[in-house]
Amino acid sequence: MLRFSRCFSSLAIVKKPGILVVIALLLVSCASRPPASLVTPLPSPQPVPQSPQSPMRGIWLATVSRLDWPPIASVKTSNNALRIQQQKEALKAKLDNLQRLGINTVFFQVKPDGSALWPSKILPWSDVLTGTLGADPGYDPLQFMLDEAHRRGMKVHAWFNPYRVSTNISTSTIGQLNRTASLRPASVFVEHRDWIRTAGNRFVLDPGIPEVRTWIASIVSEVITRYPVDGVQFDDYFYAESPDSRLNDQATFHQYGQRFASKADWRRHNTQQLIEQVSRTIRQQRPGVEFGISPAGVWRNRSFDPAGSDTRGAAAYDESYADTRRWVQQGLLDYIAPQIYWPFSRSAARYDVLANWWAEVVKPTHTRLYIGVALYKVGEPSKNEPDWTIDGGVPELKKQLDLNDTNPHINGTILFREGYLNQPQTGSAVSYLRNRWGR
Repeated sequence: MLRFSRCFSSLAIVKKPGILVVIALLLVSCASRPPASLVTPLPSPQPVPQSPQSPMRGIWLATVSRLDWPPIASVKTSNNALRIQQQKEALKAKLDNLQRLGINTVFFQVKPDGSALWPSKILPWSDVLTGTLGADPGYDPLQFMLDEAHRRGMKVHAWFNPYRVSTNISTSTIGQLNRTASLRPASVFVEHRDWIRTAGNRFVLDPGIPEVRTWIASIVSEVITRYPVDGVQFDDYFYAESPDSRLNDQATFHQYGQRFASKADWRRHNTQQLIEQVSRTIRQQRPGVEFGISPAGVWRNRSFDPAGSDTRGAAAYDESYADTRRWVQQGLLDYIAPQIYWPFSRSAARYDVLANWWAEVVKPTHTRLYIGVALYKVGEPSKNEPDWTIDGGVPELKKQLDLNDTNPHINGTILFREGYLNQPQTGSAVSYLRNRWGR
């Protein structure tokens, strides 16, 4: 889920299909003069009492590139009935395992790109279900997930990637997107070609176009008005660039951004507008549905902004143009789930430093704080983060969960991601989680 900064002194990235997993810490940005903060700190109101609520014990279940579900083998069969059965049985098995582990909330990726895992009137069916973009899978995966999870007493948050249209820009992907032209609905790549840009070696929507933000809000509206989802979550892919694949939004900036002092200010404004619009949509149409964001763990570094954390990592404010702290202060979110994917010993971005910093941010607000924990690093050898392999990563995981449980302003933990529960290197940690959380 995490992405990378523009310049770093040290960076190691492992590419996996449709997702980048950052193994090394995203270190110091190379901007020569850090921009001044545009956020005027709010007065310090008295702490707001939180209503009692069970601690969040959540997990992300990714569907992009079939990372966690559905099983690849199911897509390879030509028997539709068998494919549906395999996908349903696989999902039920996962939910049974999560229930035994004590997980109470699943963050289910329903919009992995410009496609859907429900019968949408706006997006074509996702190709992860059948292998063909736009092909009807013969059942409703979102409804099936909701029925099965709720039957087990678990909540489901619909996880959306707002701007990604595809996971690559290959010739075959372009052909697949174009072949939806005869479908209703067709891909946004066909219907609104003028909205499409290339960034991070993917096709993405241009966040600076007002109609794009309205379109995204309409997709959220479709889900919350048709399904009994417990929440809606956006991940950290707002402006998703890479050093070799920048988002070319200069023309959009020329059209819409002339009143801003800089392009960076304008980009942050665009992300702000999206969050405000989606927050308003949810509260007007389904006020009981929780709205949350899972941003990069660092808002800003103290060296850039005195209000920032004592860290030296890539910051959401400066890298993805997401002023996540401001959204909490303004009450736009029901919860925030920063991805704090580093151990206590990582001096440039210590787990405890960031978790406690976020706890202070939410303290005077109604916004709940859940911490995203790096299950994907547990048991993986790392020169810079050796703690993940000491005794199977259990001591590090225990320290992180202990902090989450003892800080009164941290309301729970979310693990990234479900597929890593089944990996050999996480065996000891999973056993520990089952003993700690399990029923």
